[in-house]
Amino acid sequence: MIAVDPKIFKAYDIRGTVPDQLNEEIAYKIGRAIVTFLKCSHVAVGKDMRSSTPSISKALIDGITDSGADVVDLGLVSTDGLYFAVGKFKYPAGVMVTASHNPPEYNGLKICRENAVPLSGDTGIKDIRRIVETGEFISAARKGSITEKDINEDYVKHVLSFIDIDKIKPFNLVIDAGNGMAGMLAPKVFKELPCKVTPLYFELDGSFPNHPASPIEPENVEDLRAKVKETGADLGAAFDGDADRMFLCDEKSVMLGGDMVTALVARNLLTKEKGASVLYNLICSRTVPKVIEEGGGTPVRTRVGHAFIKALMKEHNAVFGGEHSGHFYFRDNWFADSGMIALLVCLEVISMENKPLSEIISSIDPYVRSGEINSRVEDTEAKLKEIEDAFPDGQIDHLDGITVDLGDWWFNVRPSNTEPLLRLNVEASNPQQLKESTERVLKIIRG
Repeated sequence: MIAVDPKIFKAYDIRGTVPDQLNEEIAYKIGRAIVTFLKCSHVAVGKDMRSSTPSISKALIDGITDSGADVVDLGLVSTDGLYFAVGKFKYPAGVMVTASHNPPEYNGLKICRENAVPLSGDTGIKDIRRIVETGEFISAARKGSITEKDINEDYVKHVLSFIDIDKIKPFNLVIDAGNGMAGMLAPKVFKELPCKVTPLYFELDGSFPNHPASPIEPENVEDLRAKVKETGADLGAAFDGDADRMFLCDEKSVMLGGDMVTALVARNLLTKEKGASVLYNLICSRTVPKVIEEGGGTPVRTRVGHAFIKALMKEHNAVFGGEHSGHFYFRDNWFADSGMIALLVCLEVISMENKPLSEIISSIDPYVRSGEINSRVEDTEAKLKEIEDAFPDGQIDHLDGITVDLGDWWFNVRPSNTEPLLRLNVEASNPQQLKESTERVLKIIRG
């Protein structure tokens, strides 16, 4: 039995600090466990720009090949590039070495099987953990081979296929790559478009010298907002470290939530496929299902988290799915998420509407939102019951935590998967109502 910190095996990936939680020995054994669990003949491996990635990926590849599987080494790619490669070239499995938006001392592994279907805690990660801990690895008759493949040119063609390039106006935009993988991908994509890009932090640097590559936190998009204002740009975009998530900034340097991007993308795709289903998670604004219905689509509400979204998308053959957290999933991208495809589709929307982004959003979105507010709570179940009892007049559902609809405002409170936290999101019709409603719910949560 190997001593391994069980906390690195998360709901959607494997992730921890290097070298105390994740190191070469553990990465090697995870490589062996992946082949043992999936019984795969080939594994595509992609890598981000973190300083620990070369040693972690080498150990991972050694574990895979020592278990008899061949490795296709994709080199430096974004996570959505890895998903593309697995789907396009029909590899039976893929692993991305990345810790996404986490600080420099972290690294991790995102694992998928054929057709870019991700492994989650319940569909493989727990099994991989058990195999790592017991050492019950498959025995191999031969050592696997390693071949290198550059998929970036193919991936650029793929993401551009989602739009009509001739319709894209010559926008002036700022892109903040956060020293992550978008710094490599964005120049290759925008070389094919008429836009002028002002780059922020395109240098690949896993020490993140400018700011953490986590654009969901307001402090990490301050530079983007300032540069949009300074350059008079039409819009801005920020990517996380492995470039699978994307956030938009309008021409007034106001950041948009992932739900507004979901609405924009849905509006565009529904003009191309009438009547299609579109998924959105329950944290998204009421604006989202309204826009989907107005576009002739069928809105499908889902729990938070890509495992739920992707499974439901396949069930409904949904053309698209979006989350407030900046994850955007496309049926024609093997149901996988891609921040770059979402950005390109938004550029097409703005081109077609021929209005500033802020005007497009204000025309569809009359609401105000709190953003996610976290509170530490000892007994989350008891607290959820207390909150529910406090709103007897509300329309309540339990799809993910509890959602209480009170007509002109609503809120959702859901527990964290990993910590004793409750996460609150409130939406209201005006700022005063938002302030009063948020304080009312927080008083119960923190009381």
